[in-house]
This record gives sequence, C-alpha cells and structure tokens, in this order.
Amino acid sequence: MVGSATRELLLVIAVAAVGLLLATAVTFAPWPVTPGGSAPSGLVELHGPAPTDRTGSASG
Repeated sequence: MVGSATRELLLVIAVAAVGLLLATAVTFAPWPVTPGGSAPSGLVELHGPAPTDRTGSASG
C-alpha cells in the first residue's frame, strides 16, 4: 500500500518537473519570425507623463 502511494507521488513530481522544463524551454526559446507576420514580442519601455508648465485646477 505504501509503495503505491510513493510511486504515485513520484509520478506527480516527475510530471511537474517535466512541465517546468518545458515551460522554461518555451520561455527562453527565440520567437519564430514569419515573413509578412507581426514582429516578435519585446520588452516594453515604461515612461512617465511629460512634465507640464501648468499647475492648479482642472477648470481652465
């Protein structure tokens, strides 16, 4: 009985490890570039709002 539970737990751990390996491989694999298709995804640069000279209330 204990051997069956251990075997099942090892199977669950093995499937989880394979899933993590596949997810890691997909994450770091290069994006396929298709001719005529959209550009591959990239990092997005975050910029704050441009400074303005106006201060005060919104009713202007």
